[in-house]
Amino acid sequence: MTNLPGEDAGAKTPCHGGGTALGLYTMSDLRHEIENLSPSEKAELLDVVWESLEADALSLTDAQRAELDHRIERHEQNPSDVIPWEQVKASLFKKL
Repeated sequence: MTNLPGEDAGAKTPCHGGGTALGLYTMSDLRHEIENLSPSEKAELLDVVWESLEADALSLTDAQRAELDHRIERHEQNPSDVIPWEQVKASLFKKL
């Protein structure tokens, strides 16, 4: 595993709960490391993550891709027909 810039190779912390796709890093560890990156390193990291998301998009089923296309088309036809995130979030928390 490649170390993030500024990372001590011996400073890896095991994930709690049996591990994740992040290997020995917790999200908290990664956030801390990201905060220590320069702006150009953050931009490079963002590019790498974005490319991995694009690769994941290739694994959509035909039905998933059709549903996404339908939703995009509906939004493009009426872009003002949306629910603000704060309203959605508040509604979700009321259900808890």
